[in-house]
Amino acid sequence: MPRFQRAYVAILAAWTLSLGALAEEKPAHWSYNERAGSGPSHWGALDSDNRLCKTGLQQSPIALHTREAQRLAERDVTLHFGSAKGELVNNGHTIQFNVADAAANAVTYKGDNYALTQFHFHTPSEHHLNGKTFPMEMHLVNKDSSGRLTVVGVFIKQGSKNDALARLWDRLSALDTAQKAEEVDLGALMPASHEALLYAGSLTTPPCSEDVNWIVMVQPIEMSGQQIQAFQKLFRNNHRPIQRDHGRRVVEEAAM
Repeated sequence: MPRFQRAYVAILAAWTLSLGALAEEKPAHWSYNERAGSGPSHWGALDSDNRLCKTGLQQSPIALHTREAQRLAERDVTLHFGSAKGELVNNGHTIQFNVADAAANAVTYKGDNYALTQFHFHTPSEHHLNGKTFPMEMHLVNKDSSGRLTVVGVFIKQGSKNDALARLWDRLSALDTAQKAEEVDLGALMPASHEALLYAGSLTTPPCSEDVNWIVMVQPIEMSGQQIQAFQKLFRNNHRPIQRDHGRRVVEEAAM
């Protein structure tokens, strides 16, 4: 083989190896589709950063039971939710509302303040309550100054039209077009009773990071069948199955 051909082959081989290395470094895509090999049971093997999805001992969601919850001696949770401005997006895994002014809404958990950064939705519900599932579940993700997370979970059952979400739901079919600022009244979105179950868990999506404070509201809110179906047309199933609780302590709190 002539010298210039050998040089060309060597360059081509190096370029191919370089592309292969880049492909290996790119995180594997995850989904809720088990048949595609990227669903929840595969998350821990898709990327080394996701190892807790498989090996973690404080994973979420879990099955919750009010009869097994221990009542707190003093109030540890306060919800400061009012009007929130932001942008509604379809991130490929869920519908998510990214809050523009995080400081305007927050959760106080055991004396520490966690600012609301976003809220999103799952169908069906990820947590179970007293052996029951719900058509949907909303997660409000709050972060403190050091990056620690406290997530408020709200069950959604079928019932009356949810007026607090109506404006956002009117935008579902147009989320692939230009985005615009939205506003939602989170105070009106919360259930009337703030009784909640608290436990230490994780993110319910990769990388399944632990040390997440969970506040799961006992009373569900309502959405109409039409509103629920509108979400399920976009996401037929975007929930993580129940995880083992490994004897974790669940406490009951009348959050304010």
